[in-house]
Amino acid sequence: MKYCIGVDVGGTSIKMGLFTVEGNILDKWEIETRRANQGEAILPDIAASLKEKIEEKQLLQTEIKGIGIGIPAPVTGDGIVKNTANLGWGYKEVNRELRELTGLEVQAGNDANLAALGEMWLGAGKGQKNMIMVTLGTGVGGGAILDGRALVGANGAAAEIGHICVNYHETKKCGCGKTGCLEQYASATGIARLARMRLAWDETPSVLRGKKIDAKAVFDALKEGDAVAEEIVEQFGAYLGHGLANAAIIVDPAVIVIGGGVSKAGDIMIPYIKKYFLEKAFFANRETEFMIAKLDNDAGICGAAKLIIDAVTGK
Repeated sequence: MKYCIGVDVGGTSIKMGLFTVEGNILDKWEIETRRANQGEAILPDIAASLKEKIEEKQLLQTEIKGIGIGIPAPVTGDGIVKNTANLGWGYKEVNRELRELTGLEVQAGNDANLAALGEMWLGAGKGQKNMIMVTLGTGVGGGAILDGRALVGANGAAAEIGHICVNYHETKKCGCGKTGCLEQYASATGIARLARMRLAWDETPSVLRGKKIDAKAVFDALKEGDAVAEEIVEQFGAYLGHGLANAAIIVDPAVIVIGGGVSKAGDIMIPYIKKYFLEKAFFANRETEFMIAKLDNDAGICGAAKLIIDAVTGK
């Protein structure tokens, strides 16, 4: 039997999975992301953990096709990271360094792109070859799959959907330094911001008043039939739907998958997004389906495994 390994590097923890090349998850585990000293321990820690797991499972090095690894930053096609926001890395040749540490083939990619690849392979986009995934968490991540492959770009920054400009009148800056980015309205923090702004507008009664305001509270209130929560979700849906219509005209997806922590609200959000998507969608994109992601926290390791399988098989 042949195996591969998927790794998903996050700012707090590193998720890892052992897969068969057919897509069966045999084991998964996590280690801490040690970011001290510019993240110098991250790749050695991954290598040490993988060595331990390989020995535990009594696998031969020749049975393992390689390692796919997702990084929360732009990653070039040859596995080079030029900078990261939350790992402490500057320039790093991930493919080369991890290959030297493990003796295995390595292919690195952007984590959001790999989450999309994972959902296409084993999740909500299974059976499709052209899709967009948008992840709604603290920020807004994006990944695009064209003809079964993740769209990378010259600088590894393709499909950064969270930084599509959806409000040309915004004055507050996004974390990226620009203004009016989708991330400022459709992320968990963005939804909370929309909610605070709406609650300050007037004194309309709402179950949200007097509560800790976060995205979950807004969607819980929506499920209770709260009118103010519905206004907030309408606004969220308008920003996200219009942004995704812009992305769709480039990618022409069969399906758009919504993931990330905010997606735990479930299918209730889809009509609000689709309504505004259709308002701006190019006629050829109007049949695009919307689905909630299925793989949850496993999307990244699944996509990383798929990335290395495709790299070593030449698919």
